[in-house]
Parts: sequence; structure tokens; C-alpha cells
Amino acid sequence: MKLPPLKALPVFEAVARLNSFSLAAEELAITQSAVSHQIKQLETYLGEQLFWRSGRAVTLTDDGRQYFDAIGSALLQIERASEQLLGHEESRLRLSVFSSFAVRWLVPRLPELQRLHPQIDLALEMSTENPALSDRVADCFIAIHQSSRAYSYELLYEERLFPVCSQDYWQRIRRELGRDDRPEAVDEAPLSPEEVARFPLLSTYSIYDKAAGDWEAWYRDVNRALPASTRIQHFSHMLLALEAARYHQGVALTNDYMLSTRKDSEEFVRLPCHALVTGDKFYFAWKTSRRRERGIQTLRRWLVDEAIRGGLRGE
Repeated sequence: MKLPPLKALPVFEAVARLNSFSLAAEELAITQSAVSHQIKQLETYLGEQLFWRSGRAVTLTDDGRQYFDAIGSALLQIERASEQLLGHEESRLRLSVFSSFAVRWLVPRLPELQRLHPQIDLALEMSTENPALSDRVADCFIAIHQSSRAYSYELLYEERLFPVCSQDYWQRIRRELGRDDRPEAVDEAPLSPEEVARFPLLSTYSIYDKAAGDWEAWYRDVNRALPASTRIQHFSHMLLALEAARYHQGVALTNDYMLSTRKDSEEFVRLPCHALVTGDKFYFAWKTSRRRERGIQTLRRWLVDEAIRGGLRGE
């Protein structure tokens, strides 16, 4: 078996992860010159430059990034296997997750994860809609797209958007539409798209990356056009639009995981209207080469169980 200088590999991993020779030296409790020597030894063995150096700034080359993806995963597997044999059950995992999914669905459920699986030390990393699937970013991800063949995916949720407003605003809608003289128990007749358009619509730009794109898609789903006279208030993120709805400012489009707690269900009313299936699917993603890691599989099973129990996905 022909292996590279093994002492250099943890040094390379630390420099690549921290983008700094000095920070890597501090973490590893060695001198910066020792770090430089180990990296030079590894580059000489491989015959490739692994880092671009510009003053104090250090970035991976393309070859370095490819090597880090493989080496970082291998070192993690060695660490996990050793911890299991030593009887150290704690699993340290970084989960990259969208802000809205984290704030509205995941974080309220973390105490239950800690109660059931105290050995999992979970760190949350905020991500964009299309995070780069890499060990450099996180150990596992909540992702919308199956963008890498090197990863495995478990479906958690297929998104649908539906209109909601506050309890107080719903009473206003009922009054203005002449429904307030009917008992609420029988007040489930669907609202027409034209009736909804009589009230301010709270729009989230980021869903379709265009102004009022979410409401245009909602109307288009039932072969209608968004009325030109509709008053629309714009927000960059669904979290903001939902807060505006909470404070009686109009009707917002939201999804199931945004209204996933008992408090939410008490404060908001889901209007009797159709739901728009957006086509976005939320997956738990992990590197296939790390499929045997106990911590990742424990977290996967817990997320799936919670998604089923909370109604995000079927059995």
C-alpha cells in the first residue's frame, strides 16, 4: 500500500478547513513553520500545488479542493471508527440548513433530539437555497436539489404554498365579504381568487426570484391572472412576510413547515383556498461514502420520523 506522508494529512485538513496556516498551527499546537513544512512535503509527494498563497491569505487550488473532499471525509471516518471502538459515543455533526426551515421547524424540535439522542452534538450552519455539498461546508445538509451523485438523499417534504392570515385579520375578511353573519363552523366555503385579491397580499421575493412571483404562480395554478389592482407588499424572505401576516397586515403565502408548532396554528388561519405545489422537494443529504457513520444515520432516522409525525411527509 503506497500512502502519502500520513503526518501531513491532518495538517492539510486543518489548513484547508481554516484557510490559514497560523490558525492551523494554533489548533494543532505546532509551529507555523512546521505547518508549512508538512504542506510542502505533501505537495512534493503529490506533485501538485494544493494552495494559492497571497500574503496571509490561503485558498485551495482546484486540485487541493478535490483532494480535501476525499481526505477530509477519510479522516472523519477514521476518527468516527476509532471513537466507536474506544466507546466514545458522541457524534459531532454539522448540519447545513435553510434559515426558514431551521427557525420554524428544526430548532423547536431540537430538545426532543437531545432527549432521545444525547450523544449527538449538532451544530447548525445557515445555508443558501443551493448549498455546495461538501465536507468543507458541513457533514450533512437539508437540500432542495439532488445536485451531487456523491450524496444520498432522503425526502422530507414536498412543498406547497397556501394563503394564511392572522385570526384578527380573518375576522375582517369575514366582515368585508359578508360572512360574519354565518357561524364559523359552516364558514368553510372556498374563497375565490378574486375575493382574496380584495385584500393586501404579502409577497415573498425569494420564492420565485421576482416581485409578486409567488402570488402570480398561485393565481396561474387556477388559470387566473393576478388582478392589476391588487395591493401587494413585498418582502425578501418568507419569515418576514409571515411576521407581517401575524401582525394583521394582509394575506401571505406560506408552507407547512412554517406553521409547524401549536402556537403558530393558534395565531394563524389558513384560508379556505387551493394550495400550490411548487415542485421544490426538501431532502436530508449525506455523503454516500459516509453512509455507515452512526451519527448521520441516527440523525436521518430522527428527521424522517419527525417529518412523518408532523405531517410533512407520509409514512
